[in-house]
Amino acid sequence: MLLGTWNLENLYRPGGRFGPKDKAAYEAKLASLAATIKALNPSVLGVQEVGDPEALDDLAGMLEGTWHTTLSEHADERGIRVGFLSSLPVFVVADENRFPAPLRPVQAGDSGKPADRAGRGVLAVTVTTRAFFFDVAVCHLKSKLLSYPGGRFQPRDEGERARFGAYALYRRSAEAALVRSVADRLLKGDGRHHDVVVLGDLNDEVSAATTQILLGPPGSEIGTPGFEHPDKGDAHRLWNTAPLIPAEQRYSRIHAGRRELIDHVLASRGFLSLVTEAGTGVPGTAATALPSVGDEDPAGRRNAPGSDHAPVWIRIER
Repeated sequence: MLLGTWNLENLYRPGGRFGPKDKAAYEAKLASLAATIKALNPSVLGVQEVGDPEALDDLAGMLEGTWHTTLSEHADERGIRVGFLSSLPVFVVADENRFPAPLRPVQAGDSGKPADRAGRGVLAVTVTTRAFFFDVAVCHLKSKLLSYPGGRFQPRDEGERARFGAYALYRRSAEAALVRSVADRLLKGDGRHHDVVVLGDLNDEVSAATTQILLGPPGSEIGTPGFEHPDKGDAHRLWNTAPLIPAEQRYSRIHAGRRELIDHVLASRGFLSLVTEAGTGVPGTAATALPSVGDEDPAGRRNAPGSDHAPVWIRIER
């Protein structure tokens, strides 16, 4: 069984403000996305940047077999949200966007009301198979791409850049705390016995402070001496499966020519024991060809086929 996460990048039907300009561009995008999903053959795929729910249905309709689409009700100002595309039945157990108490609202700009909720909801489902069931949460944290008042993507000065960089970090940290609170409930006090996966576009790399918030108690990471020595913290930890990805594949986006792994799959201790393989892109390929993106308006790629992210996945056996 393969589980993965993929930022589909601006999945809108044509004709709107953010979608492809025409039907031909839309169909080219869907064809490219569908080809990758067919090659992945996932049982559960967490998805991000679904702008039109109908567009995800269109994509599912291009795949063979029966597929289920499940979307968060909480979208951002562009209408994008997270969800699941699955060949297995699922049912929703959480769909939240408010920061957990007692975390207070965070400053989101130079003026205006502070943010008390995530830009996109955190959606969690229970997946049922013939052999067992497990819980999966999908998220899409605040981007490192900074936007400024008036729709600008370039600052007036370095002071403004620094402030808005701080605002984005405040929000991404608070959103990570929200995801962790959802994960805590799914773990039910002991991830050694409750199978939980958290996946999505975290918009930062493995060692980033916001990514680390999701892991729980420190220590025992894959590849460290502590990994082979279980302790009480294992009940509450989530393990980032990134170290299991071959080094040449360990990226999901290229930013300004630099490879970054900003999409992640995290697993509880019990579920981690089922993981046999991890990767990015299409299984069996050494590396994924991706466009290099910069700090421009994301709508600039509205007519581009495919996505500027690579899927990140794990394979499990039970």
